[in-house]
Amino acid sequence: MSRAGLSEIGFAVRVWLANIGYGARLFVRLFWLLGAALRRFALVREQIHFLGNYSLAIIGVSGLFVGFVLALQGYYTLQRFGSTEALGLLVALSLVRELGPVIGALLFAGRAGTSLTAEIGLMKAGEQLSAMEMMAVDPVERILAPRFWAGVIVLPVLTAVFSAVGIIGGWIVSVPLLGVDGGAFWSQMQAGVDVWSDIGNSVVKSLVFGVTVTFVALLQGYVATPTPEGVSRATTRTVVMASLSVLGLDFVLTALMFGI
Repeated sequence: MSRAGLSEIGFAVRVWLANIGYGARLFVRLFWLLGAALRRFALVREQIHFLGNYSLAIIGVSGLFVGFVLALQGYYTLQRFGSTEALGLLVALSLVRELGPVIGALLFAGRAGTSLTAEIGLMKAGEQLSAMEMMAVDPVERILAPRFWAGVIVLPVLTAVFSAVGIIGGWIVSVPLLGVDGGAFWSQMQAGVDVWSDIGNSVVKSLVFGVTVTFVALLQGYVATPTPEGVSRATTRTVVMASLSVLGLDFVLTALMFGI
């Protein structure tokens, strides 16, 4: 390999390591600013409304239809083995353990993550962040930290809404439409779903996904090229990187929680 090729590889590796270091420093700083964000909780509350309330419709509707599909698919599968009374348990475990946290995080990345990236990127393109720095206002503390902690708070709540609505959707299809016994539907679910190993693990997953998706969205907006094209590319990177991160972390967390 020529000297020019080695130089290009070395430069690319150096840029990659510098980007990782910058992201790691920003990540640690956002956690360090937890106290400052709580002292100005009005900013966090505003972002909770912006991220959570405006994502509630897509989360609820998606959870309802996922519950419909789970009940239909599960019924025709369990019918082969004469175990249709376990349909409630199947729907609940599928939603609580896996589909609720994962699909909720993916929807959150597509709805709220892109909005955060575009907002921060446009503020950078309009030199609002630079103006704040000129006025001795830290944009990370004033702009990024409230949005980060709002995302961490919101996603577990949205995940719970997704799972709850999905279970209701599963009941609608199972009991009134397919004729499954309602008592068996709820009793099997109550007996088979554990608060700590199932619901607790779902909360842990949603917290990790909330940190990941919100941080990726804020980082991509904060480092975006201050042009319309740069902001659009940053928004696209947010969806791709956040989605892949959620799916990869889901495998790791599931392996740690339930064993390989």
